Amino acid sequence: MVEEGSSVAVGACWVNGRLVEPGTATVRADDHAVVVGDGVFETMRIVDGAAFALSRHLRRLDRSAAGLGLEDPDEDLIRAAIHEVLAADPSAGLLRITWSSGAGPWGSGRGDGPGTLVVASGPGNVWPAAERVHLVPWARNEHGPLVGLKTTSYAENVLALTTAKRVGCSEALFANTAGDLCEGTGTNVFLVVENVLVTPPLSSGCLAGVTRELVMELADVVERDIDPAGFATADEAFLTSSTRDVSPISAVDAVELPAAPGPVTAGLMAAFADLVSRTTDP
Repeated sequence: MVEEGSSVAVGACWVNGRLVEPGTATVRADDHAVVVGDGVFETMRIVDGAAFALSRHLRRLDRSAAGLGLEDPDEDLIRAAIHEVLAADPSAGLLRITWSSGAGPWGSGRGDGPGTLVVASGPGNVWPAAERVHLVPWARNEHGPLVGLKTTSYAENVLALTTAKRVGCSEALFANTAGDLCEGTGTNVFLVVENVLVTPPLSSGCLAGVTRELVMELADVVERDIDPAGFATADEAFLTSSTRDVSPISAVDAVELPAAPGPVTAGLMAAFADLVSRTTDP
């Protein structure tokens, strides 16, 4: 396991049909994922040698590719690649699938060649027992063309997370252009307000997280617009992501939460752990 933000060594890597030595230059310098971030991806954790919630991740990969106008990724090929990668790296903690439009010009125009498919494994993450988060001043555009797509264009998230870490936080949160709470750099956010579990709706511009979806199947959750100032009156709050599962929030900038985890969060942490213990593809 490695701490978030540290250098992560790739355990095994498969590129366009074959396993390659990690660190080997196998993706072209003019691949559009490298040049302009023209690609989509999924990251999932490995449980008992299998990619957790793989079917849900593959469905979202398809949606992201379609939304970006990419060819459909080959699901059978991806599953075969995952099998090879996990056989080569049995101690893997995380798995990432990346699908790009392939080689193209230096500008925004795409090439007409085949796409690039990369499947790679690495160690898992270690997160704080309770997380301090920072609300950054930049707004998510909930009306943008990439809303709901998990693309490789992540520079905005990198900047936000770097800013959060400078003030001692492990995650950054965004509001949207309406001033409502949206999401984190790689997380969805939930609050418990007056004994009601709430989370921003997809119309806020947040990504439809796989763990978010599973939590909403495990509990009664109200989707509604949330003023970030609501953290000051919340009883509990937590983050969800495929690498965190359910992760309590202890503070949002100067606002300290009363309990981390509180009873609702602790119950969902236990329920999610039970789900993981029962199936790898819920």
